[in-house]
Amino acid sequence: MTVQVQSKVNHLKVSQARIKQFAEWVLLQFNKANYNLNIVIIDDAEMSWFNEQYRQKSGPTNVLSFPFADGAEIDLAFLDVKELGDVIISIDTATRESIEYNQTVEHRLNWLVSHGILHLLGYDHEKGKKEARKMAKKEQELLKEYTLTRRTQMTHLAINVDHVATIRQARGITEPDPVAAAAICEMAGASGIVIHLREDRRHIQDRDVYLLRETIKTKMNLEMGANKEIIKIALATKPDLVTLVPEKREELTTEGGLDVFSQKKKIAKTIEKLTAKNIPVSLFIDPIEEQIQASYDVGATFIELHTGTYCDATSEKAQANELQLIHTAADEAASLGLRVNAGHGLDYHNTAQVAAIDTIEELSIGHSIISRAVFSGLDLAVRDMLKIVQQAGR
Repeated sequence: MTVQVQSKVNHLKVSQARIKQFAEWVLLQFNKANYNLNIVIIDDAEMSWFNEQYRQKSGPTNVLSFPFADGAEIDLAFLDVKELGDVIISIDTATRESIEYNQTVEHRLNWLVSHGILHLLGYDHEKGKKEARKMAKKEQELLKEYTLTRRTQMTHLAINVDHVATIRQARGITEPDPVAAAAICEMAGASGIVIHLREDRRHIQDRDVYLLRETIKTKMNLEMGANKEIIKIALATKPDLVTLVPEKREELTTEGGLDVFSQKKKIAKTIEKLTAKNIPVSLFIDPIEEQIQASYDVGATFIELHTGTYCDATSEKAQANELQLIHTAADEAASLGLRVNAGHGLDYHNTAQVAAIDTIEELSIGHSIISRAVFSGLDLAVRDMLKIVQQAGR
C-alpha cells in the first residue's frame, strides 16, 4: 500500500497515514489485504489532465480508478500478481465537496477512497441504476462500519470554570463559587474540571485550587504557565493533569499555543519535576508538526491542540482547512504515542466536527458553556428571587 501526496498540495496537511489506514481496512473487508494498491492525491490542475486524457472530459473530477488488470491480455492470476491498481483523488475537489455536503475533509476522502477501491474490485455505477444503487449502498456500509470500528469510546467533555471565578472577582466577594460550579458540572456529566491558575490571579485563586482538589470527583486539569510559584502549588496539590500554557499579563485569555520548540530545555525540566510526582503533563500547542514533535521530545504525556484559529475562521473554506490541520495534527501526535485533547473557542456551533475526530480524547470548553448558562438559568433565577420578594410582602 502506498499513498502519495503531490508536493503542490502538501500545504493542506493531508494525512497519508490516515488515508492508508482506511484503505487497508477496506481491503481487509474484501480479503484483499495482501494486494498492492497505489493512492495518489493531486490537485485540480493535474486531475483535469487525467480526466481529459483518459475519459475525454474537460475539467477536474473527484476520483479516478485505474485497475492493474484492465485490458490485460495475459492471465495475471497465473503469474500470482497481487496488484489492484491506482486510485487518483483531487484534494481540491474533495475539499469543495466536503463543504457542499457539510462533511469533514477526512470523511470525504474516505468516501472517495472507498469509491475508487470498489471500482477496482468490479463495482461500476455507470452500468445502470441497479449497479449504482448497489455501489452506493456498499460505500455507506463501509463508512458506517469503519466509523463504528474506530470510535471505541465517546469524546469526553471537561468544563473550564474560570469564568465563574471571573464574575466573583469582579465584585471581590464569595459568589459565584467555582467550587460549587464544578460540582454542578460533574453532576451534569462532565468528565473533568479545568482551572487556570494565572500568575496575576485574575480569576482562580490559590484557595480554589486546594478546595477543588479535595472536592472534584472526576479529575482536575490545572492549566498554568511554567512559573516557579505555580509549579510549587501544582506539586503540593497533585492535580490529575497539568496543562502548560503560554501566559501574558496583558491578554484577556490564552491567545495561542505554547512554543515548545524554542523552549525545549525549560519545558523539559518542568515536565521532569511534575512527572517525578506522578503528575502527567499536557502541552497546549498549535496544530503544527514541529510543535508536536517537540512535545514528544520533551516527554509530554498529552498535547492539547489549540482550536482557536479554527473557531475564528471567517469562511467555510478556511474553517475546513483549519479543521483538516487539527485532524492531521491529532493523527500525527497519536502515531507518536501522545494522547490528544483539544480546546479554545469551541461553542455550540463548531464543536461537533472537532468532537468527531476519534484521536481526540477530550475537549476543554468553558466560556461558551458559562455564557449559555447565564441565559438558560436566568429565567429560574428571576422566578426564585421574585418568589422571595412576593412572599416577604405578604
